[in-house]
Parts: sequence; structure tokens; C-alpha cells
Amino acid sequence: MGEIFGGRYELVDPIGRGGVGAVWRTWDHRRRRYVAAKVLQQRDAHTLLRFVREQALRIDHPHVLAPTSWAADDDKVLFTMDLVRGGSLAHLIGDYGPLPPGYVCVLLDQLLSGLAAVHAEDVVHRDVKPANILLDATGTRRPHLRLSDFGVAMRKGEPRLTEADYVVGTPGYFAPEQLLGAEPDFPADLYAAGLVAVYLLTGRKPDSEGLVEAYLDGTPPAPEGVPEPLWEVLGNLLNPDPDSRFRTATGVRRALAAAVELLPEETGAEHEAVEVFDHIGPLPPGFGPEGPVGPVDGRGAAAGGHAPLSPSDTGSFHLAPPTGGVPLPRRPEPSTGQSVRPPDPQWPATPPTAPAAPDRPPQPYSPPQPQPQPQPPAYGYPYPAHPHTGARPHTGTPPTGPYTEGYRPAPASEASHHVPPAPPAPQDPAPPARARRPGPPPRVAVPVLVLALLCLAVGLWALSQT
Repeated sequence: MGEIFGGRYELVDPIGRGGVGAVWRTWDHRRRRYVAAKVLQQRDAHTLLRFVREQALRIDHPHVLAPTSWAADDDKVLFTMDLVRGGSLAHLIGDYGPLPPGYVCVLLDQLLSGLAAVHAEDVVHRDVKPANILLDATGTRRPHLRLSDFGVAMRKGEPRLTEADYVVGTPGYFAPEQLLGAEPDFPADLYAAGLVAVYLLTGRKPDSEGLVEAYLDGTPPAPEGVPEPLWEVLGNLLNPDPDSRFRTATGVRRALAAAVELLPEETGAEHEAVEVFDHIGPLPPGFGPEGPVGPVDGRGAAAGGHAPLSPSDTGSFHLAPPTGGVPLPRRPEPSTGQSVRPPDPQWPATPPTAPAAPDRPPQPYSPPQPQPQPQPPAYGYPYPAHPHTGARPHTGTPPTGPYTEGYRPAPASEASHHVPPAPPAPQDPAPPARARRPGPPPRVAVPVLVLALLCLAVGLWALSQT
């Protein structure tokens, strides 16, 4: 379908349907593998609360199929789990009918192992039935069972989400105390496990009400197709009195291991070989074993699909560069100090260059040859004197005076590679001179000067008198 949740989970095709949602085969873009996703369809508060409880359950056990992650998109929510391809026990009975007792003991032991892990977390499953027990596609090898669907599971002591007179579970797999409104407890799950074992041995759904009546006079005889050593264990699990049953799944496993030792050996001629094959159909067009297929676009997704957002190393999301619109501010060039503008993506970063000349065969190296030196004229200057000043142009030739012995003209190479001097750097203009302030007029300056001299004379006379 191509719909992506949370930028990570891409729904591929539906593979199952339950009471509150549908199960889809889904491609996980982050872990690069197919998973099963349960998409919630009902969105009332009661269903959402059950969804929160179920997705919060984290039990890591080889015989438990618990949620691993969840995602939400607008008003849709889902949680994911491992993709189990071998169908359920209900499919297995539909294909083969009653199963061999030894095969059933292997399945029952794995189911009890998963229940022991669930009960260790103080969780009561409350809906153990063949449709909720899935199988890996192991072919004719040893089967591998997974207990799934914790939609109505609850921890002991948590508030119930239903009224006291309302029973949660599947009819036909209720424990008698559940029908009487008792609080959920582990023996109720063990009772349902016993009913599942009888279903696998007989190929028929057990009559729970008839079993209760059969126990009125004690433990009834073993049903047809159930070996006597195995019935001693199952008869205890199906006791209507919860106080008379096994209290833990581990205790049932010990009793089951002892009963298996007493079972007669089975031969291949008695029973058909049981094969657990793949019940999930082929992938739809556009998907392959390694995920979505097709031409890859620039975002790293298959053509026609969606590229999930991926956070960078710092946890943020990569943003595309601006494509135009508001001009960017200029920044100074480090070497020249000139302001430059970032390159426009619509124009090439460098101007087009002329096509390169065709390659020529390499030429052998030859050292440079000395250039011939110009010879001075034999007599005097070759240019006449200026008609007014009498000066002659300077040509680099020796003068005709007595001091010409040590003179050597400059080589032609130096003259030809003469570099003109760089123009002088501009200098700051000198500050203007300060204007002189005019003095007092003479009619004022002369009397003041005379008075000053008179005062000086009086002072000198006074000093001479002392």
C-alpha cells in the first residue's frame, strides 16, 4: 500500500484481522527487515487504553511474541512485533487434524515455558487459545511456538477495564472461576492451556461445560485419543476447582516431562509427518526480500515510494539547502577583503573554459640558448644631439670618455625581463597648517612693553640697595 507510519514503518499487505485491528506485513526502514504491525481500527478511549497496556508489555522470551515498538500518525496508531510465518495452531489442526502425542507434548512444553515467562512478570494472559499461538515456518523440523496477542492481558492488582459481571476472553476457553467473576489469576491460564492440549490431541474443540459436569464425580476417564500418562497431567489442569490445579507453569512442565517418559514409542507409519509451512503469501509488486524495489530516487527510496526522515548524528533532521528567493548576506573574502556572494545554484560555479587543445606528442627537452648581444656602434653615438639642448638619448652604449674600460652593457635577457617599478602607495595628505592669530595693535603693545621695562628697572634697583 505504501503508507508510512512515523517515517519508519511502511505497510505492505494485510495478513490477519482481529477484534480491534488488522495485522499488516510491514517494512521497517530503520532495521531493514519485515515485521508484523497491528494497526488499531477502533479509536474510543477504552480501546486506546487497552492498546497502551498491550504495547507497554515487553517480554523477551523465545516462546513469547510481545510488542517491540509502536508509532502514531495523526489518529492512527500501531505497534510492531516479529513476523511469524507458520500460521497458528488452528491452521495446523485444519491441515492435519489430530496430532501425534509426542508432537503435542513438545508444543505444550513450549507453551508452558512461555506462560512461565509471562507469569514471572506478574501478567495474566486471559486469552490462551489456538488462534493466539503462532508457529514459525520450520517445515518438518522441530516446531517452534510463540504465544501472542496480549490485548486483554493485565497485571495482577491493576484496575480492570471491564465491569465485574463482564467476562473477557474467548468462549470455550474460559476457566469456570472466570464465569463466576473471580479476579484473573495464573491457574486460569493453565486451565486454557489444558484445553488447547486436548484440542490438539483430538482435533475437536473441547466441550468446557461438559468437562465441568464430568468432574462432579471426580476425575473422568481419558478422552479418546489421549494417552493415559498424558491425561494424568491434563486432568489436573482441567479440574474446575482452581485450588486443585497446578499453581505454576513450571510445576506442570515437570509433571509433563515425567509423563513423556511413560508414553509408548511412536513409529513413522502410524502418523503422517507434520510440516509447518509458510502461510504468508508472496510479496506484492514493488517489494522484494530486501525491501521496496525499483529505481532509487535521490532521497534513497524506491521510485513511487516515500523516503523516511532520518535523524542526523546530533538527533536533528537534515534540511534541504535554500533554492533561491531572499538573497544571502555578503561576506568578506579572507585574502582580498572584497565582498563575495555565494554561488547561485542556477548558474555554474566557474565560467566555462575553452576546449582543451588536442594532445601533442611529448617533445625532447633542450636547454635555452643564449641570446645574441647587441653590438655598440664603432664610433660615437648613433643618434644626433638635440637641436636646442645638445643632449643625446641614452642607449646603454659606453661613452667616448676615458672611463670606458670597465663598462659592460647589461645582458639582453635582463633588459627584456625588466619589470617596471610599482607605483608608490598613496600617502595620507599632510594636515593643513594652523592659521596664526594676529597680535595686539602697536598702540597697545608699545605702552605695555615700556611699563614692563620700567618694572624690571625698579626691581633691579631695589635688589642693588639691599
